Amino acid sequence: MTTRSSRSKDGPRRVVVVTGASRGLGRAIAGHLAIPGTVLMVTARHRAGLAAAAHQFENLGAEVVPIVGDLREAPHRNRIAAAVAKWGRLDLLVNNASELGPSPLPALAQLPLPAFRDILEVNLVAPLALLQATRPWLAKARGLVVNITSDAAVSAYPGWGGYGASKAALELVSTTLAKELRAEGIAVLSVDPGDLRTKMHQAAFPGEDISDRPLPEVTVPFWAWLFSQKPVRVSGGRFRAQAEEWELVA
Repeated sequence: MTTRSSRSKDGPRRVVVVTGASRGLGRAIAGHLAIPGTVLMVTARHRAGLAAAAHQFENLGAEVVPIVGDLREAPHRNRIAAAVAKWGRLDLLVNNASELGPSPLPALAQLPLPAFRDILEVNLVAPLALLQATRPWLAKARGLVVNITSDAAVSAYPGWGGYGASKAALELVSTTLAKELRAEGIAVLSVDPGDLRTKMHQAAFPGEDISDRPLPEVTVPFWAWLFSQKPVRVSGGRFRAQAEEWELVA
């Protein structure tokens, strides 16, 4: 489904891909980006949730392209890349989709290896694979890649070892790509959104009250700031969305 057009005669002002956009942080980010003049490609595994989110984004004025599927699967990533190719550019790729692992969270020494491989496929392999698949159009637009990380990437929390390891690796991937792709004009950075009241965070604390955590919309001021910066200025950075202020990379 493609919604009503927001194209001008010169084409869209921005072409965007947001993964894991049907709920939580991904939906908040996509909602912030859903403005007239934007082609907003959103993806998630669950058709009904993605359809509801796409309807919301359409009403905000974006031209929405929902693509249902699992990012672990190459054919799904290829469908996203094919959709991007139709526009010939990609200004922004937000790799938000994440896999927590088993709930309740097991100790790392007891984490089933198939579950660990699944975490790595979603949180580490898929973001890199999607960048590789869309690289020509990111380069053409001198675009920005945002990889969502976590404080679990830098702190050893019991039970969070599998998830944290995947995000720590993603951060190294992000800084390496920022250096490798600078000459092509592609910027890459990572963002720690902080604790949020989401379905995934609830799964990490089954049966507990997490109502003290803020909703994902608390991060919107950060996204407004980040997306107003020149990508090359922020490339290679690691930002905390709930920090009191954000610094540009020198």
